[in-house]
Amino acid sequence: MKFDYDLFVIGGGSGGVRAGRLAASEAGAKVALAEEYRMGGTCVIRGCVPKKLMVFASGYSGANADARAYGWSDASIGAFDWPHFKAKLDAELDRLENIYRTNLAKAGVEIFNARAEMVDAHTVKLSSGGTFTAKHILIAVGGRPFTPEFEGSDLTITSNDIFKLEKLPRSILIVGGGFIACEFACILNGLGVEVTQFYRGAQILRGFDDEARGHVADLVRERGVDLHVGTDVMKIEKDDQGLFVKCTTGHDHHFDAVMYATGRVPNTDNLGLENTGVKLGRKGEIIVDEYSQTAVPSIYAVGDVTDRINLTPVAIREGAAFVDTVFHGKPTKADHELVASAVFTQPELGTVGM
Repeated sequence: MKFDYDLFVIGGGSGGVRAGRLAASEAGAKVALAEEYRMGGTCVIRGCVPKKLMVFASGYSGANADARAYGWSDASIGAFDWPHFKAKLDAELDRLENIYRTNLAKAGVEIFNARAEMVDAHTVKLSSGGTFTAKHILIAVGGRPFTPEFEGSDLTITSNDIFKLEKLPRSILIVGGGFIACEFACILNGLGVEVTQFYRGAQILRGFDDEARGHVADLVRERGVDLHVGTDVMKIEKDDQGLFVKCTTGHDHHFDAVMYATGRVPNTDNLGLENTGVKLGRKGEIIVDEYSQTAVPSIYAVGDVTDRINLTPVAIREGAAFVDTVFHGKPTKADHELVASAVFTQPELGTVGM
């Protein structure tokens, strides 16, 4: 059977872009890639990169005291200018996205700025029109923030929305205890926002070393974050004072904004996977084997959509291993053991092998 492409990649994040570029440039495959939003995925557009730039910006607020301790007696810093920073941030993301697009084009990958859905095991349909066949299809559509439904949940924002704010709130409640919640609590606190953080568990950063997470919690509080563990939101109401949050422990309060960082879920909705026989897990993740192959031999998946280890370097490695396996004839498993990770709280926390 003749196909339009050797490989069709759905999703322009780190894993999909790496796989598409390597398959085209190193294996000589005819490759197409469809992305409905912006090239670069979570990491470049609404994750690692903009977050780290905000981490750097937030660190300057504490530099005055350090400078004075080293003899800079007149050291001072003015108020943080969010619109100025946001313009620089947007320009940097545009630059990085352009690099992704340029490298794909140089490798010979055909790019479709459209949403792709599965028609069958070898066929995709684009929202812009057109249906194409491929010998292999790689799904790399990533994940999205999860917000539970409750009274007033529609009034909340997620980490995706932080980078789009026209102005910073004077006060914010961040709900969650994972690395995203803790990082943004520290970032916004450093930028001058009054930050409160609720986590329903006994201690933040579940899964990390107990002593280390306790130490981070103590220092986060010391730096000004009003952290409450064993606390959850019951409902949110909007009134003339902002957002009134009623919680389980009686710490009811008004906030200018409420951000939820309570986990992420795979982006498998409305992909047409029911037309293919691809199997999904309890959270909607695509189930794959050690070679990132699904239950359908022609369809593979890498990155956060498989909910294995949701880190950018892991997705990149999975994409490269996929190319070795499928296009170079060298069955290769991505090694998911002893993967290093870092939490950009203040102070930072890093771990490997624990």
